[in-house]
Amino acid sequence: MTDPGPVAGPVPEPPDAARHLFGDHLPAAVAYAGALAGDGVRHGHLGPREVPRLWSRHLVNCALLTDLVPEGAHVLDVGSGAGLPGVPMAVRRPDLRVTLLEPMLRRSAFLVETVERIGLADRVRVVRGRADDPTVVAELAGQEWVVARAVAPMDRLVTWCVPLLAPRGRLLALKGRSAADEVREHRNEIVRIGGGSATVTELGTTTSEPTWVVSVQRRRPPSRGRKRR
Repeated sequence: MTDPGPVAGPVPEPPDAARHLFGDHLPAAVAYAGALAGDGVRHGHLGPREVPRLWSRHLVNCALLTDLVPEGAHVLDVGSGAGLPGVPMAVRRPDLRVTLLEPMLRRSAFLVETVERIGLADRVRVVRGRADDPTVVAELAGQEWVVARAVAPMDRLVTWCVPLLAPRGRLLALKGRSAADEVREHRNEIVRIGGGSATVTELGTTTSEPTWVVSVQRRRPPSRGRKRR
């Protein structure tokens, strides 16, 4: 008999925080939650134990990240995985254009199907590749906004993400409660790779798990003025 793989429980009802955040776009958020709890679990993109807290730990927290992004922005989600945080951001904010960058074939296929299923294909695209691949860098460099969640420690993350930013573009990295410690530990690497000072912002609601966002802006390159003799 073929092993059916992990089996998810029923998709929980969206809490009030989700209803408030997504508003008229809640049906798309519910459809995405269903995709995560269904194919997402079956294909190993999400652990079955995460299903009961899909809203509080995943969709709501990721959607809150849009509070830090201006209207009409283009956002690159590096290491998107199952679409977090890029898909909830796009669902909440129809004005955003989002690129989901994911190296794994199965996850990329899941993202393409899910984006089409929930009606986001006109403004969300999926790119299969690695952030440190020169071909990807050549295609995607010059981003104003790059986001990442659960991808890597800050020293590696900035090495992958800062080169994709335009001068004064910004990386928003979703982290845990030790975010400030991680920034202090890797401050030298952040600066070495071209990032400015990193700030930490706490996001969350009374019905969601708190999350911390590390914000790093890419420094402008020094102006090439005439050298003094």
